[in-house]
Amino acid sequence: MSRAMQCQSCLPWGSWMQLQRSLSQGRGARSVPVCAASVPGTAGSCFLRKILCTSSISLRRGYVGHQGGSGQNSAQPGSSRPSQSQQRNVSSSDAIKKHQKSLSAWFSHQPNEERQFGPSFSLDAVHVDPVIRESSLEEILKPSPDLTIQEQLQQPCRQVISLHNLFDVDACGRQVKNVVLYGTVGTGKSTLIKKMVVDWCHGRLPRFELVIPFSCEDLSHSHAPISLRRLITKKYQHLRDVVPVLGASNLKVLFILNGLERLNLDFRLAGTELCCDPNEPVPPSAIVVNLLRKYLLPEASIIATTRPSAVRRIPAKYVGRYAQICGFSDTNLQKLYFQMRLSQPGCSGEGSRDGSSAEQENLVEMLSRNLERHNQITAACFLPSYCWLVCTTLHFLYFTRTVPPSQTLTGIYTSFLRLNFSGEVLDSTDPTNISMMKYVAKTVGKLAYQGVMSRKTCFSEDDLQQCFEVEMKTESELNLLEVFRSDVFRFFLSPCMQPGKEHTFVFTIPAMQEYLAALYVVLGEKKTLAQRVGKELSEVLGRVSEDVAVVVNIISKVLPLRFLPVLFNLLKIFPRYFSRLSGKERDAIAHTMAEELFKEEDYYNDDVLDQITSSILGVEGPMRHPDEAPDDEVFELFPIFMGGILSRRNRAILEQLGCSIKNLAAFEIAKAMKKTVIRKSRKGLPPSELMDYLFFLHEFQNERFTAEAVRSLRAVSLASVRMTPLKCSVLASVMSTTCHEVEELNLTSCNLDTGSLRTLFPVLLRCKALHLQLNSLGSDACKEIRDLLLHDKCVVSSLRLANNPVGEQGAQFLAEALAGNRSLTHLSLLHTALGDRGAETIARHLAHNQHLRELDLGYNSLTDAAALRVVEVAKKHEALDKVHLYFNDISEDGKRALHSLRVDRDGVRALVLLTAGTDVSDYWSHILNVVQRNLPFWDRDRVRQHLALLLQDLESSRSQTANPWRKAKFLRVESEVKKMLGKLQDGTL
Repeated sequence: MSRAMQCQSCLPWGSWMQLQRSLSQGRGARSVPVCAASVPGTAGSCFLRKILCTSSISLRRGYVGHQGGSGQNSAQPGSSRPSQSQQRNVSSSDAIKKHQKSLSAWFSHQPNEERQFGPSFSLDAVHVDPVIRESSLEEILKPSPDLTIQEQLQQPCRQVISLHNLFDVDACGRQVKNVVLYGTVGTGKSTLIKKMVVDWCHGRLPRFELVIPFSCEDLSHSHAPISLRRLITKKYQHLRDVVPVLGASNLKVLFILNGLERLNLDFRLAGTELCCDPNEPVPPSAIVVNLLRKYLLPEASIIATTRPSAVRRIPAKYVGRYAQICGFSDTNLQKLYFQMRLSQPGCSGEGSRDGSSAEQENLVEMLSRNLERHNQITAACFLPSYCWLVCTTLHFLYFTRTVPPSQTLTGIYTSFLRLNFSGEVLDSTDPTNISMMKYVAKTVGKLAYQGVMSRKTCFSEDDLQQCFEVEMKTESELNLLEVFRSDVFRFFLSPCMQPGKEHTFVFTIPAMQEYLAALYVVLGEKKTLAQRVGKELSEVLGRVSEDVAVVVNIISKVLPLRFLPVLFNLLKIFPRYFSRLSGKERDAIAHTMAEELFKEEDYYNDDVLDQITSSILGVEGPMRHPDEAPDDEVFELFPIFMGGILSRRNRAILEQLGCSIKNLAAFEIAKAMKKTVIRKSRKGLPPSELMDYLFFLHEFQNERFTAEAVRSLRAVSLASVRMTPLKCSVLASVMSTTCHEVEELNLTSCNLDTGSLRTLFPVLLRCKALHLQLNSLGSDACKEIRDLLLHDKCVVSSLRLANNPVGEQGAQFLAEALAGNRSLTHLSLLHTALGDRGAETIARHLAHNQHLRELDLGYNSLTDAAALRVVEVAKKHEALDKVHLYFNDISEDGKRALHSLRVDRDGVRALVLLTAGTDVSDYWSHILNVVQRNLPFWDRDRVRQHLALLLQDLESSRSQTANPWRKAKFLRVESEVKKMLGKLQDGTL
């Protein structure tokens, strides 16, 4: 692999690199214990730490086979030695088999996040090994010149080594015993170790006869002396028969030390004494040091995983090989991972097998094309953990049929950070013990927030220095910065891949900028200097107030100093005053959320879910010219993430990460939001913004707040919003918080299907006016609509199904619904391909209906017989007084018969033409408006023919009247028809 594939933490950063080098030279091998998990595809590193931290493992596991040898025990009598040795071999073999079975079950198991946000896969099913490059201490201490991500992706890989070859002889022919495997956050260290253990359990790592994994995080919590043999049996009780022969046989043993940066190792003899006896109790860190020194069990092999900042803790003379995990530095590896992950049979969920395969293939193809363009997502997927995030997000967007409360976009990002960072401290040697995530929220969150407020996604070196270095005052702060710079920086920020912006930085995933900005605000880090000082003084005064009270009472009784009680009372006022200021701070958070959620300049953007899809899959079409002005940056996820972070579940996860948000603070912010968010939502929102608002309510996960917000929405218009299964589930989930009737639900042109109607069924029951035009709803959907209209709780009074392929079979289902429904008064079946048979079916069942007042059967290719049949039934109907029959294939005789109908005489009026005898029809504007609205979806030639017939009828009727007022009305309508015909001819309509 080329020199470009050096440590990814060493990306170009100008003066920052000089700062890092000077710090490195000044401190030498400074101890910086930092540990976090990576999630390349299976998101299992957090789970790995839980496994390794377990006090004992006693589960049942399976083993392929073991042919390990064992040494002879000279302590046994000579006559019994052969039989006891054989028994020991058999016993050791059985114990190792149990050990393998136990490890296989643990390490093959998937974490909760994997099962929660998608189908669970085994490591064998969806594992792609990241690139591993052989390195050296010289490269780590003095990295070569940096290349951009795009240049790294295009460079051929050199010095690549596979996981199974890490213990091959080195360039000098010496057998390698100790391997240090290092990489930044998210490159896949922990998952790679999991795969290594599973491979050994299944016989795919024959080099070693026994593998013993240890978690350094677990070892760091224990300081009591313990022997190596006791430590092994404490963690793996199945090995109690194997431990006695360790070091006394030729058993090929591999120790795995995961997260070495957790331990403060001291290789000086003055700090850690020599120990070669596995039975002697010493601190766990001393056991690790002597194993690496090869003073304890010198024949054992060791692989240690760590971060770049902790590589120098082990003296180079004790390391046989350095290996760097470079992630998916080859785009082909990224494509392979997505192909394996998104093409799994269980990816699309149950009940969607018919069309899911094609959709999965389409997703993989679009993602592959976006990767080939070397867009920013290519740099993100450089890290396997982000590949997991991309797949999880796509599963959430495309294959979520129902949305349980635990599945939110904010929850995905929060869990993703927990999987990678857990509750780790950035630097265990630092007295502040600040958690890694808290440090990220304070520094990277500040950068993210400033970018959101200034509508900026690219950041220069100056921007980074202002956010990270402006408050640097102490050596401790510089040390923390060095650790962050070396281990974590590349996880959140990467060089921009846009031409001309290679020396600027962007957030690895665009949505991560908005998430961290939201976290920065909700945590209350956005404070002025006065607020920070006031908070500290308030806490101090609050702690000492009781002690001061006792002292003041005593002094006031002895000495006549009356001003002391007054002074003390003034001191007690300050904390109460500051509590009011903190309340205003929470009002400011709610105000920020409302302002960003209802920004008018974002009103006509795509909804946020479509924006996320575009950022992952790209936008199909020609590439933007480099000189073309870029679109304004949009940050509509920012307020949604603010609401999501305040949910109880996400606050609990963030508490584990060291980012505490108190229940009282969340309650007060929610209370303040009622004054701002709900009030602004009542002003009426465009469809895409309304969808964003509903998604915000879903992410917020506050049922009481959501119910109050939904009750204020009497009309819900989502026209032209692409209602995916996820959006339908969100709408159903949010609306289910209350049971009030909805005056109008507009779902025109929303890509609905049968599954969508099934998901929205409880919502549709409560809607009085229901608009379902232009949704390609066929007979199967009509079956769902029939069940809806026949439900005893249905309140639908107006149903519009125009421009849907209902057909004859669909007409049968709708006719059955009409016969049994008691709430429907208006039904529009305009342009639904009913034909004569469909219309006659509806006419037969119409006799059993008593509530319908208006029926629209226009543009359905009805002939005279079907039209007259419908009208005959309508005459006998108790309530039906209007039937729309325009744009049908009705002859002149049929039109005359329909013209003769009168409401006062026949009880019904048929709307066929723009005329009513020798006068203009009262509904001429309605008919022309219907034509103009639906023209993009109708056959233009046929519409042109019908308009020509309408024009002829207008001219004929005008010639038959002598009334000048009527003639003027005819001329006006004729001009409107001619204007429409002219636009049709020119193609401008």
